Amino acid sequence: MVEVGEKDVTRRVARAAATVSMHSETLQQIRDRQMSKGDVFEVARLAGIMGAKRTSELIPLCHPLPLDHVTISFEEIDERTVRIEAQAGVHARTGVEMEALTAVSVAALTVYDMCKSIDRDIVIGPIQLLEKSGGKSGHYLRGNDPAES
Repeated sequence: MVEVGEKDVTRRVARAAATVSMHSETLQQIRDRQMSKGDVFEVARLAGIMGAKRTSELIPLCHPLPLDHVTISFEEIDERTVRIEAQAGVHARTGVEMEALTAVSVAALTVYDMCKSIDRDIVIGPIQLLEKSGGKSGHYLRGNDPAES
């Protein structure tokens, strides 16, 4: 693991997003809460939060963090696509990017798992960091990074 003991404890926040595309009929069944396994978005929300809390157990060399909060939201982009966004926050010596990315990944995988019996064409991705703040490296906002140009 990287040495972080000399870093200052600061407020750190990260946001990540994932998209899940599926048949329009599948999204309609999710919307109508007709999936046999239950309310897909609520189960996926809980799974994403649980995933964020266990990130250090899943990602080698990732520091365990005492998360202050994790929020997960779902937005229908069109009749086939859902955007999942997670925000994680902590007061710590290292950032929470991996926790936010893990949260959206696990939430997306949960949507897949709950819907795979009726739709094998579900596609997950992209999964990406949207924003991070806090710490020595400062603020990052996707689209404002000169390295992306």
